Amino acid sequence: MEKIQNQKHTKETFYYSISRMLERASYYGFRALVALYMVGETLKMERTEALTIYGWLVGSLVFSQIIGGILGDLLIGNKKSIIIGGIIQAIGAFNLCIPSTTGLYLGLFLVVLGSGFFTPNLISNFGKLYLNKTKLLDSGFTIFYLAINLGSFLGILLIGYLGETYGYNIGFVISGILMLLSIIPMLLSKEKTLKEIEKSEFPISKRVISILIAFIVVGLFWGIYEISNIRIFDLQLQFSEISTLGIPKHLWQSVNAIFILPISIIAIVLWTYFYSSQFFKLMLGFIFGIISFGILFLIPDVPTDKHTVIYLVSLLFLGISEIHIAPIIHSILTKYSNPKYLAILISIAFIPTRLFSMIFGLFNDRFYDNPMLGLKFGIIAMTVIGIGLIGYVLWNKKNYLQQRV
Repeated sequence: MEKIQNQKHTKETFYYSISRMLERASYYGFRALVALYMVGETLKMERTEALTIYGWLVGSLVFSQIIGGILGDLLIGNKKSIIIGGIIQAIGAFNLCIPSTTGLYLGLFLVVLGSGFFTPNLISNFGKLYLNKTKLLDSGFTIFYLAINLGSFLGILLIGYLGETYGYNIGFVISGILMLLSIIPMLLSKEKTLKEIEKSEFPISKRVISILIAFIVVGLFWGIYEISNIRIFDLQLQFSEISTLGIPKHLWQSVNAIFILPISIIAIVLWTYFYSSQFFKLMLGFIFGIISFGILFLIPDVPTDKHTVIYLVSLLFLGISEIHIAPIIHSILTKYSNPKYLAILISIAFIPTRLFSMIFGLFNDRFYDNPMLGLKFGIIAMTVIGIGLIGYVLWNKKNYLQQRV
């Protein structure tokens, strides 16, 4: 670990983070309401039909982001794509106020299309802010990740409450307004041009290998996370009933997100002043993940109140694991890619995560019947990947030392 000197975050970092926070608040707040709206008194859909449409909504975001990334990098420009996407997404939210299936489908289509333009181009432009100071990339993207978590938490809380209390239309209108507000920081910010960015000094083989490893490792992490989350959700329901810690039932679903806040702040401060490689952080992320799942394994199938603290400690380690992995994928892609095509690469990065989630999802029935089996699988898979990352980190260190001799 080395001390970082003469590199600082700029006001653009916070403009982009605020924009992302507002967009995530809009999106997750809208998502919290839309399934309830479909089965409610206005549309009266069957639950299975509503869940199918909801699944298509989430799944189609991968394809819309690839389209948005291609158009942003090659035709429209990243900043214009962000602004256009924000406007389209806001119109989509407002369209959901039309009490018909036509309003629903048009609204969902526009939200997906707008998000596809907005997300990869925003992440790309954010990353480009750091290409002349790459040692701050991890810290910068952790600020960005913190904004995402704050936005999703506040969006679900605010829009979910307003929608259920005062009517779904109020919720959708607030979602649209937040989306429009997310554009304002973009109008105030300056976009880095390719001429202002230093070219990567890494050989093409190093860049390709680093990006491929990041794709696979992070995709596997979220796939494993999803399977192991079955056990976490099972314990969450049980502890919400038996715990004497005084945590409200509705907050048990957000305990992990609550841990992310202080962990993120500590990581941001630490990584702003001290640098270690991205793959070292990924390695630590999997080690902390193994510890988290190992602690969960100590809790019996039917826990008692005395196991509550063990459960919370496990979630703390899982939060540390997540912070060492989730923001780092974009940091690696930014550092090793050609900035001219960064939005395209970022849009493709969503594919391995979806792919591994789909593959692991084929075994969900077995894991739901036996949540401990999913936990065992998670421990074994994380251990194997962690060992592989330790080997890769040591190999990189050996090559670095040889080049210096």
